[in-house]
Amino acid sequence: MYQPIDIFDPAIYQGVRRPHLEAEPLPHVCYTSPSFFDAEMETIFLTQWIFCGRGDQIPQAGDYMTATVAGTPLVIVRGKNLEIRCFVNSCRHRGTRLVSGTGNAKRFLCPYHAWSFDLDGHLKKAPGMNQVPGFRLEDYGLKEIRCEGWGGFIWINLDDGAPPLLEYLGNLTSDFASYDFGNMVCTRVKEYDLRCNWKAYVENAMEAYHTPFVHKATLGHQRCTVMDSRGAWCALHEAHAGTEAVLKGNTSPFPPIADLQGPPAKGTIFALIYPGTMFGCTRDCMWWLDSQPIAADRTRVVIGSCFPKSTAARADFDKHVGLYYARWDKSIPEDNWISELQNVGLAPRLRIKGRLGIEEPLVHVFNNWVLDHVLG
Repeated sequence: MYQPIDIFDPAIYQGVRRPHLEAEPLPHVCYTSPSFFDAEMETIFLTQWIFCGRGDQIPQAGDYMTATVAGTPLVIVRGKNLEIRCFVNSCRHRGTRLVSGTGNAKRFLCPYHAWSFDLDGHLKKAPGMNQVPGFRLEDYGLKEIRCEGWGGFIWINLDDGAPPLLEYLGNLTSDFASYDFGNMVCTRVKEYDLRCNWKAYVENAMEAYHTPFVHKATLGHQRCTVMDSRGAWCALHEAHAGTEAVLKGNTSPFPPIADLQGPPAKGTIFALIYPGTMFGCTRDCMWWLDSQPIAADRTRVVIGSCFPKSTAARADFDKHVGLYYARWDKSIPEDNWISELQNVGLAPRLRIKGRLGIEEPLVHVFNNWVLDHVLG
């Protein structure tokens, strides 16, 4: 007879906690349970630094983009002084969302009762509220969220007590310094809405076991080694000549990034910045894959493509960049397909155990990082 289990009982994860080559993957229920998903939102996405794109996506004063983290609507805006700030995208009156998508604004005007906020989040007008005893505009500005940057990228944190971003990233900032991310520009962003759990997408991105099968005609077998990471990240390094950002059989039309040093100069790095952002960094460009949880079985994946400013400014950039977009437009849907197919095969009510392979060390690392936070 089927007996329900306590999904927060550490005893059921003993197999996951074993050393890598003795370990099991997370139980199916961790990918399907709304309760486990809610716990992840509380213990991970409300407490960790969350990636939110690049500053050059909002280059001008008043430019904004929106995001949702752990069900919290956010707006990230470049103010009049060109500082980037993040606010809860919710009117302080009765909570109506102020803006959606991306755009440029001189102010944020609530569509419900016309409360008006400036780009610094100050409430400037609240029609009729002057008749309410004790009401003051300065008491009801937008809720500001911690927002910090590195290398031109933006992170937010909903926890006021979390350590600074650079402490969170650890030695990633030094090991990736020669890529000179701050001197890059984002040339394209694409989004996909998938029927799969966010962790399944992360795990797929952080193992090379699947590449000769899922990407047989596009990428082939990628032979990777685990990098030394200290901080909220882990990574695989693939040693090779040329670039990893074009399909097999094509050569790079663009020059390598100047002054690459160490592992960046010897191939490609596939890094996971916890909880769900993957950086693909190769010799002539970089791309990110951001796995954004919507529900236990729904994930939004955002793909961003970045090139050095000098490359993007070339007269032949538009002519040749299609080789790179073709690589991502072919390989990423293959990852999307297999992640959704995995989701279909999960049996949450059955206690089916598996084993991790030799090419899945970072799946093991990631699984245990998740358990460390969800189980405390």
